[in-house]
Amino acid sequence: MAQYSRSRTRQPMLASRRIALYVGFIALGMALSTFSIPIGPAKVFPFQHMINVLVAVLLGPLDAMLVALVIGILRNAFGLGTVLAITGLFGGLVVGVIYHYVWRKDVVALFETVGTAGIGGIFGVLLLSGLSEPTMFFGFMQGKPLADTILGFPGAIGLPISFAVSSIPGSILGLGILTALRQAGIAPEDR
Repeated sequence: MAQYSRSRTRQPMLASRRIALYVGFIALGMALSTFSIPIGPAKVFPFQHMINVLVAVLLGPLDAMLVALVIGILRNAFGLGTVLAITGLFGGLVVGVIYHYVWRKDVVALFETVGTAGIGGIFGVLLLSGLSEPTMFFGFMQGKPLADTILGFPGAIGLPISFAVSSIPGSILGLGILTALRQAGIAPEDR
């Protein structure tokens, strides 16, 4: 009951501070976007999953989706990603929903893989399943046909697995940074 009353009296974050955090996380995402690993039709990007975790826990699920979407669009505009970059926004959504509405423990960061590999992987397979040759979505988002095999698995199974290969270390890294921020007193204790 004490947690409920404490969360009800918590002051909302100022809009200017929220926007500054958006810009900072988007800039961090773009600066770290040079560290991607090509696996099949995707470029896996562990640092995006770290950012998804941090934004989802510190700001909220819709904020995490917005930041991931903007980073994905910018990565595509600069030729650093594929159309699959936008499917990672589901990881932040899952972490944010679980953290803010179900279980306020930092360990929910590990659920980022459920959103990215599970939901985003299925969405990615559906997005690429109709492609027979490389194409550009909206004139700037590169899309490649789904490979027959990805990491030795059939393409429809391999794509979510390749997303998991990226999101597992990214979510662990996000959990570590979140823990360090809390210990340093930078992120508020919200448990």
